[in-house]
Amino acid sequence: MSAKTRWELGLALVVILAATVFGSMVDSGALRDGLIRLCCLGLFAASLNLLVGYTGLLSFGHAMFFGLGAYTFCILMQGGHLNIPLAAAATVSLVCVSAVLVGAVCVRLSHVYFAFITLAVQMLFFSLLIAWSGLTGGEQGLIGGLPMPPFFGIDLTSPKQFFVFNVVVLVASLLILRRIVASPFGAALRMVRDNPQRAAFLGVDVPRTKLTAFVIASAFAGVAGILMSLYVSGAYPNFAYWTMSGEGLFMIMLGGIHSLLGPVVGAGLLLVIESLVNTYTRHHGLIIGLVILFVALGLRKGVLDFTADALHRRRADPHDAADAPQSTAAARRASQGGQP
Repeated sequence: MSAKTRWELGLALVVILAATVFGSMVDSGALRDGLIRLCCLGLFAASLNLLVGYTGLLSFGHAMFFGLGAYTFCILMQGGHLNIPLAAAATVSLVCVSAVLVGAVCVRLSHVYFAFITLAVQMLFFSLLIAWSGLTGGEQGLIGGLPMPPFFGIDLTSPKQFFVFNVVVLVASLLILRRIVASPFGAALRMVRDNPQRAAFLGVDVPRTKLTAFVIASAFAGVAGILMSLYVSGAYPNFAYWTMSGEGLFMIMLGGIHSLLGPVVGAGLLLVIESLVNTYTRHHGLIIGLVILFVALGLRKGVLDFTADALHRRRADPHDAADAPQSTAAARRASQGGQP
């Protein structure tokens, strides 16, 4: 195990330990609920960024798999025949199969057509959720609560244990995504993103690589949908609406596209902005639009990317400052014909 891997695992354990201490000490339900939503939406945005940031595939229909995960898990749990781990495994399996069927067509299209075909498939799925009211509840969604029997000594009916459970799933998912991005497969994804023709020339199966990334991203979106269904104790059509995919893209834009933590930071920023906007004004769309314009036109990158670049420039400045007198002296000697 490399030193970097040990450092990442140590950081993950520190985060989980901090979440455990926080969950046992803080009694604020609103703060805890906000952090649980951050776990759900942050994982959804991070899964979308595997396509957008690392593969170069702009998906407008990623929320389909978020909604499919939520609805499938709810239907299985409300049936009362499966426990939570088995229902979650069956849900992720169904999401992966659906992603293979959808992605096998979409990944062979150009970027523009890929974006709009994914949007079309998502709206078809949304229409199916509304029309199939006998199974999905129609416009009302799956209401009536969600049974959460204990498993492996974990009781999700306890708010503190439920909070720690969400943090553990988010951290574990980010670690897995980090390993994927840092692997040779992740290098192939970046090759496909930057120059698919050259990647194909070097022996990379571009359609298969894109399809694999599409399925992996969809699986983690399904896990995020499971977490959200547990949080709201149900599933609702807006989980699979096109605005949900738009919010995922907003989170990536706000946080940053060049790291896995960027979308999580963006999800937190979006939740804070929405909370403040809903408290002080009714012009929700106007304020969110202005914030997105500021990030896109002002910073020209996500907050985390902007901060990382600023820190990098700050670390490089002392070296530039140290080299500046030597460069000035060399230029003076050159102008004097090489004399000291």
